[in-house]
Amino acid sequence: MLKRALISVFLNAVALIAVAQLFESFQLEGFGSAILASLILAILNVMIKPILILLTLPITVISLGLFLFIINAFTLMIAQAIMGSSFEIEGFGTAILAAVIISILNLLLNRLVKDTLKS
Repeated sequence: MLKRALISVFLNAVALIAVAQLFESFQLEGFGSAILASLILAILNVMIKPILILLTLPITVISLGLFLFIINAFTLMIAQAIMGSSFEIEGFGTAILAAVIISILNLLLNRLVKDTLKS
């Protein structure tokens, strides 16, 4: 269980670094900052995200789940606010695009690692 959580945090950090390379308005100060941001996001996803999902359930249902990207962008912005200058996102639009790309990359990376660990 702990091994899976650590792998997930590492893969999320890799996804954050990849997004930082794609967008100039999404900046991280290296892999250590990416790991810290990934840990903060994991904590936020456990503590705050369920509350946000519950509060926005009607709009999430109406949007067929697409509003979850807005919630993910919001958690990215909270993580960025906690970390200060080592993690910066310039604008909520960038956060939404980053949330979509991070979700896709996490899906792909987790499937790749899951298949590798099974072999």
